[in-house]
Amino acid sequence: MSAAKVILLMGATATGKTELALEISRHFDVEIVSVDSAQVYRGMDIGTCKPSRTMQDAVPHHLIDIVAPDVQYNAGRYSGDARRAAREVHRRGR
Repeated sequence: MSAAKVILLMGATATGKTELALEISRHFDVEIVSVDSAQVYRGMDIGTCKPSRTMQDAVPHHLIDIVAPDVQYNAGRYSGDARRAAREVHRRGR
């Protein structure tokens, strides 16, 4: 497998990262792997600035709403999930 080219967007909550990612998706064939520690939890929509369903339908998003709030989830599990998602995205040529 060749080295993947990855675009990383980082910044504080509500600074426009999602909108920028969607703009990037208009120019490149990408998928989004969320690295937000609160967006992994289902039902925690207020205050997390999760992308809307419309945004998620426009560009595939990963690691959003993947665990229930009462499930123990940590950085180690996230790391494995993120690596797996990135490999799958890369396999699709995105």
